[in-house]
This record gives sequence, structure tokens and C-alpha cells, in this order.
Amino acid sequence: MKKVLVVDDSKVVRKYHSNILKSAGYHVDSASDGEEALEKSLLNQYDVILVDINMPVMDGITYIERYRQEEKETPMIIITTQEESIHKDKGFDAGVNLYVVKPVVPEKLILNIKILLGE
Repeated sequence: MKKVLVVDDSKVVRKYHSNILKSAGYHVDSASDGEEALEKSLLNQYDVILVDINMPVMDGITYIERYRQEEKETPMIIITTQEESIHKDKGFDAGVNLYVVKPVVPEKLILNIKILLGE
């Protein structure tokens, strides 16, 4: 079973994304900020990581940069309300594979994950 880490400071959003993923057959773990996500993602192996940008303690861009500095190649998807191209550019520069603006369309999210995983 493929394992996904959902990183978002909103408990409601984490639960929503987790439910979408669980219904598609994925095992889901979650983190409420970039610092918690970094700890979990360096200790555990995930197949995909979903990351919000705006979070306390450590934002999503900083988390992605720090994770990639560890030479980790796990596919990462930013899921955020930030539509501006400057945020997209920062995300891709940090090493994200896909940038999605909230709200997500469940079927599209699962399709994107399957494409990233080569399923």
C-alpha cells in the first residue's frame, strides 16, 4: 500500500485530503507544519507528500527546500490557496513536482498522484 504524507496547518484540510486518499486505497500520515513534516519524512518512507505553503513554525517552501537538501526524491505536490505565479515559481525552484490551487478536485488529485507514481 502506497504511503502519503499530508502537511497542512488546518485540521479540516488534513482530514479532507486524508479521506480522499484513504478512499483511493492509500495509507495516510499527517503533519501540521513543516517542522513536524521534516521530522516524519526523514524518519519514514513516503511515496508522495502533499504540502501547504502557509503554515506556522516552518512554511511549506522552507520544508521542501530542507527535504530536498537531504537528497530525497519523493514526489511532492503543493496544495495551497496561493495562485500567484511568484509562489508557483518558488515552489518549483524549491523542488516541488506539481502545484495545485485549493480546493482540490478529488478525482484529479488521485489522478495526479497516480501519474507521479507511474501507476
